[in-house]
Amino acid sequence: MTLRAIKVLKEVDVVLAEDTRTSGKLLKHFDISTPLQSHHMHNEHKQVEALVQKLKGGATYALISDAGTPAISDPGFLLTRACVENDIEVECLPGATAFVPALVNSGLPNDRFVFEGFLPIKKGRQTRLQQLAEESRTMVFYESPHKLLKTLAQFVEYFGEDRPVSVSRELTKLYEETVRGTMEEVLQHFTEKPPKGEFVVVVGGKK
Repeated sequence: MTLRAIKVLKEVDVVLAEDTRTSGKLLKHFDISTPLQSHHMHNEHKQVEALVQKLKGGATYALISDAGTPAISDPGFLLTRACVENDIEVECLPGATAFVPALVNSGLPNDRFVFEGFLPIKKGRQTRLQQLAEESRTMVFYESPHKLLKTLAQFVEYFGEDRPVSVSRELTKLYEETVRGTMEEVLQHFTEKPPKGEFVVVVGGKK
């Protein structure tokens, strides 16, 4: 948390949060009494129009994620786009975003990279992997612990067992860890040591 973020959260009329219980603990810790409103992937479509009208009327809102940065694989894009389309000022306050430290400490080229976020779960997944097999830039993915082994196994199949990869988990938290090696080596590591936490997978591009 930055001093600027604390100041903004105290000054706005309402704080939009993915999970008001999680964010409530954060606000309480910093003695912030601003009202909280739930805003997540299941209700953001329904709320955008009403929020825009309130913003036009002079209300001020802050949008926060449970972790990371809003709109980066989290709610936020729809509201931001609507604000831009309606000439409503949007400010983005800098904060922790997992893929940046994961990319930097991977040791893989980061002058040019592509952020893929979460791969499609079913429909379009195979097609996307086939396309990415030809990608020459470093690729960055998000993955959950219960899908990590499946995803790494697919990366071995589509990218090759010798493709360099760096897997970081729980970035900026107590149990932060990064495992680097070939795709086969890293898959073997997490096969023997069951994955826990949230993961960022950084894959070297095709040479």
